[in-house]
Amino acid sequence: MNLPNALTLLRIFLVPVLVVLLLTRTEHGLFLGAAVFGVGVLTDYLDGYFARKRNQVTRLGILLDPVADKLLTAAAFISLVEMDAVPAWMVVIIVGREFAVTGLRNIAAGRGVLIPASGLGKAKMVCQVIAIFLLIIGERFGSLRPLGVAALWVVLVMALLSAFDYFRRFWKALLRPAPRASGEPSLPGAA
Repeated sequence: MNLPNALTLLRIFLVPVLVVLLLTRTEHGLFLGAAVFGVGVLTDYLDGYFARKRNQVTRLGILLDPVADKLLTAAAFISLVEMDAVPAWMVVIIVGREFAVTGLRNIAAGRGVLIPASGLGKAKMVCQVIAIFLLIIGERFGSLRPLGVAALWVVLVMALLSAFDYFRRFWKALLRPAPRASGEPSLPGAA
C-alpha cells in the first residue's frame, strides 16, 4: 500500500458517502455532497501525480484508478437521476459508454494491445466533473441549472465521440497485420 493507492481507495470509499449526502435532499446535503465529490476529483488528480512523482505506479493502482473514477461519476449521475435533476436516458448513455469502453480496453489488454486514454476521453471527464458540480449546486441555486443541463449535453456528445474513437482505435489495433520476419516474402495482395 502506498499513498497513490490509498488515495484511490479513499475515492472508492467516498462513493456511498456522496450518494447518502445527495439523496438526503437537504440544503447542507447538497453542499456537502458537492464537497465530497470535489474531494473525490482531487484524489483522482493527486493519486496520478504522486504515482508518477514518487515512481509508485503499481498494478493495483492501474486496475483500481479507472474503477474508482467510474464509480464516483456513475454514483453522482445516478443520484442526480433519483433527484430528478437529469434525464435518466442521458445518464444511461453516459454510464453505458463507460462500461463499453472499459470492456473494450480490457479485451484489448487481454490480447496484449494497450489502448491508452484518449484526449477526447480526458476532455469528456473534465466536462463530466463540471456538469456534475453545476447540476448538484443547481439544485439549490436554480440559476445554475440551465448551465448544468447544457454541460450535460456536452458530456453526452463527448461520450459518444470518445466511444466512437475508442472503438475505431480498438479495431485498428486488433486488425493490424502481425509484423513479418525480415526476409519473409510478402503474399500477393497483402499490404
